[in-house]
Amino acid sequence: MTNLNQLPTDLPVPKDDGACNHLVGMALPNVALLATDGSMVNLSQLPGRTVIYCYPMTGQPNVSLPEGWDQIPGARGCTPQSCAYRDHYQELQALNTNVYGLSVQSTDYQREMATRLHLPFQVLSDEQYQFQQALNLPTFVAAGMTLLKRVTLITNDGHIEAVHYPIFPSDSDPTWVLDYLKSKK
Repeated sequence: MTNLNQLPTDLPVPKDDGACNHLVGMALPNVALLATDGSMVNLSQLPGRTVIYCYPMTGQPNVSLPEGWDQIPGARGCTPQSCAYRDHYQELQALNTNVYGLSVQSTDYQREMATRLHLPFQVLSDEQYQFQQALNLPTFVAAGMTLLKRVTLITNDGHIEAVHYPIFPSDSDPTWVLDYLKSKK
C-alpha cells in the first residue's frame, strides 16, 4: 500500500518549462468556485494577500494512484503539500495571508481529503477548468484525467504578485511562500 504522507526518495524533479512565466501581474479571473465548506469563493474579490496552491490530485487511502504516477515529474506529493500548509497555517495567518488549495477534483472528493487531513482552510474545486483556462495554468494528462501541474500563486487584491513553479519537493512550498512574504514586510 502507498503511504500518501511520505514522498519517495527517487521522484523525478520537475523542470521549469516556462508554462507559468506569463502569470505575474495578471488579474485573477472573476470566477466563483465551490469550496469544501459549501460556499462559493471568488478569489478575484478577496482583499489583501492570498496564497492559492494548485495541485494535481490527492490520493485516497486504500485506492491505488494512477499507473506511473511516481514517474511524472511533480505529480506526487499533494498530501504532503496540503499537510505542510496545514502545519504552517498559523504563520501565514499571522502575516495576514489567506490560504486556499485548488484542484480539478470534485468538492466531495476534496471534502474527504480536507476532513481526513484536518485542513484549517478551504479547498476549491475547478472541476469545470474555468480558473485554469482563464489563467492558462499548465496541465498534464494521467489515467485519462487532465490535471493541474503544481503551481502556487501569491496574490494581492486580486492580482498575481508571485508564482512558485516548479515546486519540488512539494512539502517545501509553504516555506518558500513564507520566505517570500517575510521579504515583503
